[in-house]
Amino acid sequence: MPPTDFDAIVVGSGMTGGWAAKELTELGLRTLVLEAGRPITPEQDYVEHKPSWEMPFRGLGDRRATASRQPIQSHSVSFDEMSHVFWTDDGDNPYSTPADRPFSWFRARQVGGKSIIWGRQVYRMSDLDFEANLREGIAVDWPIRYKDIAPWYDHVERFIGVSGQKEGLAQLPDGEFLPPMALNCAEQHVRQRMQERFGRDRVLTIGRVANLTAPHNGRAPCHYCGPCHRGCITRSYFSSVNATLPAARATGRLTLRPFSIVKRLVYDSKKNRVTGVRIIDAQTKQEREYTARVVFLCASALESARILLNSGLANSSGQVGRNIMDHIKWGGAGGQFDGWTDRRVIGERPNGIYVPRFRNVSSRHPDFIRGYGFQGGADRSGWEAALHAPGIGRAFKARLSQLGPWTMSFAGFGEMLPREENRATLHPTLVDAWGIPSLHIDCRWSDNELAIHRDMSVTAAELLEAAGATHIEPSTRGPSTPGGTNHEMGTARMGRDPKTSVLNSWNQTWDVPNLFVTDGAAMTSSSCQNPSLTYMALTARACRYAVDQLKRREL
Repeated sequence: MPPTDFDAIVVGSGMTGGWAAKELTELGLRTLVLEAGRPITPEQDYVEHKPSWEMPFRGLGDRRATASRQPIQSHSVSFDEMSHVFWTDDGDNPYSTPADRPFSWFRARQVGGKSIIWGRQVYRMSDLDFEANLREGIAVDWPIRYKDIAPWYDHVERFIGVSGQKEGLAQLPDGEFLPPMALNCAEQHVRQRMQERFGRDRVLTIGRVANLTAPHNGRAPCHYCGPCHRGCITRSYFSSVNATLPAARATGRLTLRPFSIVKRLVYDSKKNRVTGVRIIDAQTKQEREYTARVVFLCASALESARILLNSGLANSSGQVGRNIMDHIKWGGAGGQFDGWTDRRVIGERPNGIYVPRFRNVSSRHPDFIRGYGFQGGADRSGWEAALHAPGIGRAFKARLSQLGPWTMSFAGFGEMLPREENRATLHPTLVDAWGIPSLHIDCRWSDNELAIHRDMSVTAAELLEAAGATHIEPSTRGPSTPGGTNHEMGTARMGRDPKTSVLNSWNQTWDVPNLFVTDGAAMTSSSCQNPSLTYMALTARACRYAVDQLKRREL
């Protein structure tokens, strides 16, 4: 019989679950990782090099199957015919929202979770972020500051491999970087013109991305093939499958169990401890129980909240499921540049540019608090620019071989404020394919986020105008649907007071000392930076604390 008792159980094998597995096993704990989905074998399952003409629908996808089984997942920017297998089946995993307040919940149930298909942008938060709630009287104060997490940012970056350029900006701390990817000629021009116009107030830099630019920890550098959301057979970008789970496996202390859907946590009220986890086998639907001395929830912000709610645990504050946050997007602008017609992009750089937050940094904006950053880049259109143009014969074929002008785009990602009314609760009747109660998600943008969204298009156009662009087109697209940026967080926030928060400064639940939550649920505010690096750093930090507590017999 396989063992059922462990030192630690980790729920989830993705971004934070992989880190918890690595840290706990390397610190000496026999660790069970429970994954709801299937196992992944990169040599069989990754399809980044598979051309569209080898696919049944030539890369366009089976529209009937998608509409039937993945109507929500298909809205992700990373969803296509090749990558759709990395996203969940919406029919088996339902949730509800108010009719007038949709929420896009993108989920990936397989070993590696969304770390296989994430955008890989990694940015540190600063004390501009960690102090914001206290400074502005919003929600609750973070129980940590930058100095508390900085060593753990270092720790994570050194292992995963982050390429980037140091810029010396207080609002975006520099990290442990591999050589940066190069800006192309148009991006270099825009960076220079922005510097001439705005100085250090508005800075364009290359994105900080978890793709290798040099050999690192036995992994090969990126070869710019492009479609990272379909996997990476060379392990050139960070995922738990590529890096943390192999490190955990190398210790000999890892047990990884796929097809294990957590039904609830098992709790001993006399000891005030979770004693383990009860799971449903996704294939047989048989139930099984595993025990451990400490449990880490790393299932994603909403899934971890769902487990807590279904278990009736760690919610004396009433904050479990509340304060859902995402990043608002779809504000920005694009423009065209003359020149550099003798230059073209070679390869598919898996990265773009980044303009760090500049609103409400040194001066107060009159219309909103917090701010946003820009991602984007410059490129030249190819044959697809003439795809729908009129023409026939030799002249049309010749036009297909000509590159278009250089264009540049800025796309904003804005901070969302934590608000208790943005919440997830258990649906009274709706259950998933395994009979587990589903979530009802009620979340909307506030006036502050909408003001941020409007400002994105204004300042993006200003940047392009300063760079000398023509045909500048500010975005007229409405704001994204909450959840649509795939950065959901905040459902079991950290804080200083057990009456108003779920977790303490070590990601430990106030109510149950041997239960930790280290995924996006822990976030007290959202900042405007991509959050995954912070999740990973918090996880590594919490693992060290938990093991120290176990050694002291305090758990």
